[in-house]
Formats: sequence, C-alpha cells, structure tokens
Amino acid sequence: MTITTPYRAIFCDLRTDSTIDILPLRDVTVDDYIGKAGSLSGTIPVPNAAMAARARRIEEGRTAVYLERGGDLWWGGIIWTSTLQSSDRGVLTLGIQAATFDSYAGRRRIRADLTYTNKDQLEVVRGLWRDMQTLPGGDIRVGEGAESSGQTRTVAYRDRDETLYSEAIDALAAMDNGFEHHISVYRDPATGARIRQLRLGSPRIRTGTTDLVLDRPGSILSYSFPRDATRGGTTARTRGASANDNQAAESRPECSDVQVATGLITDGYPRIDLSSDHNSITDRATLNSLAAAELAAATGAVVIPEISIRIDDLVPPALLGRTVRLRITDEWWTEGLDARYRIIGVKVSPAQRGRPDTAELYLEEAS
Repeated sequence: MTITTPYRAIFCDLRTDSTIDILPLRDVTVDDYIGKAGSLSGTIPVPNAAMAARARRIEEGRTAVYLERGGDLWWGGIIWTSTLQSSDRGVLTLGIQAATFDSYAGRRRIRADLTYTNKDQLEVVRGLWRDMQTLPGGDIRVGEGAESSGQTRTVAYRDRDETLYSEAIDALAAMDNGFEHHISVYRDPATGARIRQLRLGSPRIRTGTTDLVLDRPGSILSYSFPRDATRGGTTARTRGASANDNQAAESRPECSDVQVATGLITDGYPRIDLSSDHNSITDRATLNSLAAAELAAATGAVVIPEISIRIDDLVPPALLGRTVRLRITDEWWTEGLDARYRIIGVKVSPAQRGRPDTAELYLEEAS
C-alpha cells in the first residue's frame, strides 16, 4: 500500500538537486540522528512498463531522495543501494536504501596534507567539508553556518593515510569540550528551494526556544526507559598509535591517563573500566581529552529513553536538538513524571493500513 498521508518522495540529482521524479513509496521507514548518519528504506511498486521507465532513472550513488510532509522536508539523503525483485506471481518492486547526507563524508578520504593550527574546532569541521567539496565532482551542495565554540584545536592530516573525512570529524567531536554535528534539510522560506545545511553545536545542538510538551495520557503512545550498566563505567582509558620511531625497539601504543569518576566510587559504585582505541593519534593530551569525554558520556549506567508519539500538525519537522517536556502519570509514575529531555534521534513511520503517522524519539536528559 502506498503512502496515503501528505508524504511525498522526491527524487533529485545529488550534485545539482534538480528534480528527477516524484514516485510512490510503500513500507517506508526513516530515521535521523545527531552525530551519525540516518537511513531510509522503502519500496517502489513497478506495476507496468511506464513506471519501470521512471524508476530506472534512479541511479545509486548519484540520486538524492527527500521525504516531504505537508510542504516541509522531514528527511533527505543519498540512495546508496537498490534491489529489483520479482515475486513468484511476477509482481515487480524496487527496494531502495538511502542514508542522510552525512554519509557522504564516510565515502570520501583525505588525500592532501591538511593542517589546522589553533583553529576553532567548528571551523576545522567546516574546513574539512570545504576541502571535501572542492575537487571536481565533490560538491554535493552542503552549505555551512558561522557557529563558534571557543575551543581551539591543532590537528594535521597527511596524504596517503587515507583517513575518512567522517573519521576525522568524529574524532574531533569526541574530544573533551567537543561538539555535535548534523546535516539538516529544509526549504528556504523565501524561495522554496531545498537546502542542505551543516549544523554544528558546542557542546550541544539546540533547536527551538520553547519546549515541546508531550503527555501520557495524551500524545505519547508508548515509552521505555532502558538502563544499561554494561555500556557504562567509572573509569576510562584510551589507547593511540605508537610514538616510537625506533623500529628495533618494542612498539607500544601511547595511552591516556586513567580517568576516574571519583564521586560515583565514593558513593559506593564499583570500579568498572572503559577503554577505546584511536589508532591514528599519538598525542597524549588528545588521548586524555578523549578519555575524559568518553567517561562523561558513559558514567554509571547508560540511559537512553525512547517514546513513541502520534505525529500531528503540532509536531514540527525539525525535531533533532529540540527540548521536550515529558509529563507522564501511570502506575510507575504515580506522583507524575515532569522532566525535560533533548531529542537526539528520530525514527518516523508514515501512516499505512489504518495506522497513524508515528515517530519514535530517542532522548537524553536536558542540561
């Protein structure tokens, strides 16, 4: 069954953004996150030769797709794979899988010597995206803002290391006093043109100035509050590459100091160790910064609440980074939960077969 809500799937050329076609999609699911690529999957029905001719214009790796609802862009990204399938009854479908425009940085490698000295970390990220889009064929029309963080970095990248741009950006973001990144899509309010924009926030991306209030009973359909102590810890250490240039001597990786959540241990929590590897880093100060950031993000038990809501005209398309106020009253929260969280991930399921438009929101405590 095709989408019967106001959603439209708009297929465009990746480099020029010129519209190729608007095609029906069924069984659509999309998700999007701060700091990592989101995904889209869906199926184009191919009932006749005319539709087949239109669907054949989709080319993996060079076609973009947007999901539009009520004139607003809710999702945009690059089609990376497709699957043509025929059933035993001869019914043809074309399944597509796409990822948000962030995923382009995971398909490009740094192939020049780049050095940034005492640059604001957000300017370093913009510089990496500029470099990525400078070479012929590399411009996918991702624009930039002018955000600043007050945190400077000195980093260098070498030709022939074949470092992915996504790896370089994620390593910067993971440092202590780091930042968040996301590529948003929206329509220019003056011209209606589709915009792809690199958004940066230090330490967090914030959207909107007022809280989105969600209630249960009310717009919240279901919720879960998973608590996972296997993903958390009270100490952290990071390992880097070896700084030893003497090939005759034993090669040992450079390590950070052990970072300890002293307050939790004093309060009675056991010592649980976290560790991670960063094979391109030899600077001890950078490794210390990474260890401190990893411990701060995973101190004690990791909690990522999830709620499912009904999408209506009161729910805005720009959800990532928005603060929500949850108000829940039930058998567990007998006195009522009234707490503020920030949306860090969204999964949208368009309405079909009588099911309403719904969105799953992934949350973290608002600071």
